[in-house]
Amino acid sequence: MEPNIELSKTRDFGEIIADSFLFIRQNLKPLVSSFFVFCGFFLLAGCVTGIMQQIKVAGMYDGTYVGDASKPFSNFASVFSLSTILVMIFSLLTFVAMPVTVISFMALYKQKGNIAPTNEEVWGYFKFYFLKILGGSFVNMILLMLGFIMCVIPGIYFYPVLSLIFPIIIVENTSYGYAFNQSFRLIKENWWTTFGALFITYLIASICMGIITIPFAAVNMWNVFLRPGHFEHLSTFTIISGTLLRQFAHVLYILPLVGLVVCYFSLTEAKDATGLMGRIDQLGNNAADANAPAEEY
Repeated sequence: MEPNIELSKTRDFGEIIADSFLFIRQNLKPLVSSFFVFCGFFLLAGCVTGIMQQIKVAGMYDGTYVGDASKPFSNFASVFSLSTILVMIFSLLTFVAMPVTVISFMALYKQKGNIAPTNEEVWGYFKFYFLKILGGSFVNMILLMLGFIMCVIPGIYFYPVLSLIFPIIIVENTSYGYAFNQSFRLIKENWWTTFGALFITYLIASICMGIITIPFAAVNMWNVFLRPGHFEHLSTFTIISGTLLRQFAHVLYILPLVGLVVCYFSLTEAKDATGLMGRIDQLGNNAADANAPAEEY
């Protein structure tokens, strides 16, 4: 039987990618279960609000949306005001819930000695770190925007640095400020490996997500360009099916998130040898236990 993967291990670029897939394969069922338990509400809410928004937009084009004919710009604004805000809010919450869930799962896996945690255990981490990561997400977005405004290159450089902040906060139970400094320390001399691993895993997830949504895009193109007389009926169907497919496909982002945490453990092992020191301490504990008297009940 294949042993469970050890996270605290120095890895090169290829090993990070391979071990990310291996971790998912070994822990697929509990990992996907945790993903949908803790991200499912946000995915469903985003799906409902997205469908409502797109149906209203389609109604504006085919004449089924009821509004004030004398105020077309007011009708357009009414469609995009509340529904767009809700879509943006639930999208943000989804993209916070996903890393909190996956990183918490992997932190507990490491803590339990390479054993997959239960949903109850993940919930303890999730509710504690969710608001921390939400606040950190706003700071990251501001820093990334400033980086891209400054000639793009600083934004690209900041991307892997800022990505590592969330694993540091959750695994090491620390503040954003400490995690920010720690991220720079860990990534020093390892920027290209980290950037490459994150880029490839996100690219794989994005390509797979695109493949999943191809049927929706094909039907929508058929609907709009080849069957304009049936626009209303098929548009509603394609909007619902396409939105459901896109929301369900978010599960693919487990791969880059697992890759991110594998990168973090690889970097901490290379810099601090935390896994090696832990194994040495464990050997000492085992030796002490061997000489201890047997417990009586």
